[in-house]
Amino acid sequence: MSGDLDRHRATSCAPTVNIAKIDFMNTDTGTCPCGSSKVYADCCGRYIEGNEAAPSAEALMRSRYTAYTLLREDYLLATWHSATRPERLDLADELPCKWLGLQVKRHEQQDAEHALVEFVARYKVGGRAQRMHEVSRFVRADGCWYYMDGDQLG
Repeated sequence: MSGDLDRHRATSCAPTVNIAKIDFMNTDTGTCPCGSSKVYADCCGRYIEGNEAAPSAEALMRSRYTAYTLLREDYLLATWHSATRPERLDLADELPCKWLGLQVKRHEQQDAEHALVEFVARYKVGGRAQRMHEVSRFVRADGCWYYMDGDQLG
């Protein structure tokens, strides 16, 4: 099975808007869901809200994870390379999940236009903890990073 967080969504991963806002957008601190410990507006919010392009494949991976927690299909599709991008995601129609965290294990810059990001995303579905371990491929085109695809690891 391959392909970013959306590949997992078919079996388990589409949080409801309320879960995402309660669990990850702490109303007191506004901490970003990506695990950086930064305030959302100073972290992934800069990219998701359209103010800046992600400067690296790792920043894009973190912002895409955050976009999943917030059901931001617009951002997910906009940051997905056109060669592999689906027409739509329909995240709100999938089983709700509670996002528990993201761990970026490595970021490997292969050349100026290609990078790999290995990550583990943890979540719960129906009270059962799950994790997705993946190596995602990213490409830089016209000065912007895009998600291409990924391989699930055991």
